[in-house]
Parts: sequence; C-alpha cells; structure tokens
Amino acid sequence: MDTRQLKALCSRLPGASSRMLDAPMNVLVYSVGDKTFAYFKTSEPERWRFSIRVSAERFIELTDVPGIKPARWLGRYRWVTIVDVRKVPADYLVELVEWSYRKALDSLSRKRRIELTGSP
Repeated sequence: MDTRQLKALCSRLPGASSRMLDAPMNVLVYSVGDKTFAYFKTSEPERWRFSIRVSAERFIELTDVPGIKPARWLGRYRWVTIVDVRKVPADYLVELVEWSYRKALDSLSRKRRIELTGSP
C-alpha cells in the first residue's frame, strides 16, 4: 500500500475528515469528530511518514520492527511512526488504521458517534 492508497483509506472511514496544519507543523491530520486517529508528515526530511495510535501490545511489537518507531511527542501515548508505509503489509496496515480510528471514535460521546457515522 502506498501513501495515496493509505490517504484514501483514512478518508473513506465513516465520519473521517482531514485537515492540513501548515508550518511549522506541516502535518496532514485525519480525525473523526475532534479526535485524531492518523497523520502524515508533509515536509522534508520526514515527508510522508505516517503515524497512528496503537494498543499497548502492538506498541511493543511494532517498535521492535525496523522502520517503525515511537512517534515524536506522542510516543508516550502509544503512537508509532511508520517511516515507509510500502514496507508494511497492506492488510496489517488496514488493521492498524481501523483500530486507531475505532479508538478515536469510541472516545466520542454516543450522540456524536451517531451524528458522524449513523450508528452507535
């Protein structure tokens, strides 16, 4: 899966939206409601590095994989950065993104989840 496909995946999740944070952040953020579930770095030298939140078990597992590291500033909250998404199997990447999305969605109120997705 490349960055274009990954951006499409993030965009098509129910209630998901994206916004660009300009300099000095230079980040393309994907969120549901007001909760971020993924982001891409858009400036050099980290262009198209992808970050998502993962479970505690996955955090330990993933940070042992070359090319995946704790996300800067958010690592303490179990966010990881994937340096090159093409090196991660597509089905595994989809699973990670969907988990991060559900985690963000579940942190919203029931009313807000229904507004965004049409189901609780």
